[in-house]
Amino acid sequence: MRYKLLGKSGLRVSELCLGTMTFGEDWGWGASKEVSQKIFDAFVAQGGNFVDTANNYTNGTSETYVGEFIKSERDHFVLATKYTLTENPKNPNAGGNSRKNMVQTIEKSLRRLDTEAIDVLYLHMWDFMTPVAEVLRSVDDLIRAGKVHYFAFSDTPAWVVSYAVALAETHGWSRPVAIQVPYSLAGRAAERDIFPMARELDLSVTPWGVIGQGALTGKYNTPNDDPKRDSDASPKEKNLAEVLMKLGAEIGQTPAQIAINYVRAQMGNIIPIIGARTEKQIVDNLGALEFSLTPEQVKQLNDATDFKIDFPLSFLTNDHVRGLIFGETFSQIDNHRVPVTPV
Repeated sequence: MRYKLLGKSGLRVSELCLGTMTFGEDWGWGASKEVSQKIFDAFVAQGGNFVDTANNYTNGTSETYVGEFIKSERDHFVLATKYTLTENPKNPNAGGNSRKNMVQTIEKSLRRLDTEAIDVLYLHMWDFMTPVAEVLRSVDDLIRAGKVHYFAFSDTPAWVVSYAVALAETHGWSRPVAIQVPYSLAGRAAERDIFPMARELDLSVTPWGVIGQGALTGKYNTPNDDPKRDSDASPKEKNLAEVLMKLGAEIGQTPAQIAINYVRAQMGNIIPIIGARTEKQIVDNLGALEFSLTPEQVKQLNDATDFKIDFPLSFLTNDHVRGLIFGETFSQIDNHRVPVTPV
C-alpha cells in the first residue's frame, strides 16, 4: 500500500479506502461483527489507514464497529464519516445540510465512534436547500473547535463544490479537500465535470461503487453461492462483467481487481473506496494493489462502454473548434493543463 495526499492538504491516506457500509446486519445483507473485524484486519494488514463510514450506515452499527476496531490505535487511522441523511423521518430538521443537523449528527457520531474528533467529515448528499456559506461556516466552527479536522463533499454537483472552494478561499474558511462520487466502468458520468473540476482545484476523488455493487465481478452472470445484494444485475452490467472476465482470464487477475484498477488508472488524485461482505472479497479486492492496467487495456475497457463525454468537453476539444481558437498553432503549444480528450 502506498499513500496519497488528500486533496490540497498534508493528510496522508492509503491509496485505497475501506468502505464500511457492510459493517452490521441491520439492513439484512451486511456482515456480522466477527466478519467485519476480519475485513478490517485484512485491510490494515496491507497498510490501509483510510476508513470510511456514515452516520446512517446500518442504522449506526457501522460507526460503532469502526470505533471499536480503531480505538487501540486511533491516531494511526484516518477516520471519515458523513452527515446529511436523516435518523428520524418525521423530523424535518433531522436530515439535510443545515448547521443544526450537522452539529447534532456530529455529536451522535462522536459518541458512536467513541472518539474526540473526526478526521474527514463528508457532506453526504446535497439537499438543494442549505446555502453553501452556511455549510462552510458551520464546518469551519467544528474544525476550529477540534471536533473535525478536514471537510469534504459527497454526491454533490460540481458547481456547488467549485463554488464552495471559491467561497472558502475568499473568506479564509477551511477548504474542502475531496469529493466522493459513484464511478465505475459501468457508470462514468463523473468524467464529464467532477473529474476535471477535481484536477483543476486539487481535490481528491474518492469513488464509491467501483465494482458496481458487485455486478462487475461476474457473480450475476452464472449460478453461484456468492453473497448478492440484489436479485440480479442489468444487461449492461452483465455485458461489462463478461468483458472483465475475459480480460481477467488473459492476464491472470479477477474481474473485481481489474474493475478497481480501471478506476485507479483515471487521471487525477483518485482514491477508490472498496467494500466487502466477506474476508474472501476484501482479500480479492486488495489484490488490485499487485498490478496496473496498461494504457491499451484501459482503452479496451473504455471501448466496451457506450459512454460519451458530450458537451461541453467534447465540443471544446474537437479539432474543428481548436482550429477556430488557435488556428494552425495548437499542435505547437505545450499545455500542461490539457484536458483529457473525450473517448
